Amino acid sequence: MSDQLLDQLRDALEGSIDFEGQRLAEMLSTVLLGAVGIIAFLVGFVSQDIKLTLYVGLAGTALTFLAIVPPWPFFNKSPEPWLPPRAASGMNINVDGQKVG
Repeated sequence: MSDQLLDQLRDALEGSIDFEGQRLAEMLSTVLLGAVGIIAFLVGFVSQDIKLTLYVGLAGTALTFLAIVPPWPFFNKSPEPWLPPRAASGMNINVDGQKVG
């Protein structure tokens, strides 16, 4: 039973992300972390409390982590089509003078 739960969890967390999704994830992380830094600075400046500044920054970083790290479906909207596998029997590949394949 635990193997089935682990397999389901692994399948949920092992999603794929395409090239456009990678670009989106990078842009989102940059924008979110920049906004969190500015907000944390302003909160700390207004309240004159470094501890509150750190808590706001850590909370924003945690939210950014939750938004970026899991393979959300919107990160895989335009997957690349892969070529079908071909048999390599008709190929002559030489590596350092020796036939491979």
